Amino acid sequence: MKTIRKAVFPVAGLGTRFLPATKANPKEMLPIVDKPLIQYAAEEAVAAGIDTLIFIIGRNKRSIADHFDKAFELEYELEAKNKDKLLALARDILPSHVNCIYIRQAEALGLGHAVLCAAPAVGDEPFAVILADDLVKTEGNNCMQQMINIYDEYHGSVLGTETIDVKDSTKYGMVAGPQVANRLSEVKQIVEKPKPEVAPSNQAVIGRYILTPRIFDKLRTTGRGAGGEIQLTDGIAALCKEEAVYAYSFEGRRYDCGSKQGYLEATVDYALEHPEVKDDFRAYLKTLKL
Repeated sequence: MKTIRKAVFPVAGLGTRFLPATKANPKEMLPIVDKPLIQYAAEEAVAAGIDTLIFIIGRNKRSIADHFDKAFELEYELEAKNKDKLLALARDILPSHVNCIYIRQAEALGLGHAVLCAAPAVGDEPFAVILADDLVKTEGNNCMQQMINIYDEYHGSVLGTETIDVKDSTKYGMVAGPQVANRLSEVKQIVEKPKPEVAPSNQAVIGRYILTPRIFDKLRTTGRGAGGEIQLTDGIAALCKEEAVYAYSFEGRRYDCGSKQGYLEATVDYALEHPEVKDDFRAYLKTLKL
């Protein structure tokens, strides 16, 4: 059985909910304290044993490639000034064994299209998809490692899910199906952003997927769905008819950093655990008259 070695990061979106901050800077480069969202996502993949990172980028996303590239001038200046700790931070963005691939998505035609753009780099093997604006905080194994463990046991595609208030179903792909094990069900129905009255359950898909390469065949024949885009949800719905797809309710907390509220919550919570600022920041919060 093939292991999960590759992860796809669709980062070509416009990030309109964070304008004007994202006019020239991708939303995935927005920092949580001192680290951009895309780095948290990459670190999650690498910690789960993934060694090839495939970024699906748009024309304004050069800063993502720059972030993971070597910065000669910066490193030279830091080394000359003996700023060893900062030098290590600049150099150690990713381990040396990890490869980065950048693929241009010429037109933003939806998440399904972005995933399909990765087909030449993924080839005939299972792979992960990670949406960087879903930041997941866990104890123990990170979210992707949990999902890889499920894949290794059940040998099928795995969707990361969480329980939501059904009134918010119009924001998510929603899934339903019989329970297979603790936190795990087999997907028999998946619907993209249904109205609450027709949502199949309260289980929402978040930005973590493990998919078999068969998904590419489905996406090639999937027409444009909700919003006039090629929806990954529609491709997964077709995949469910031919092979088992599982929904895994991960252990941990997800921050929707694609929204201002979620982004601010993540910033506060991560700041309260940051070794450099946590004590002073906590003291500052206590002075606020809320």
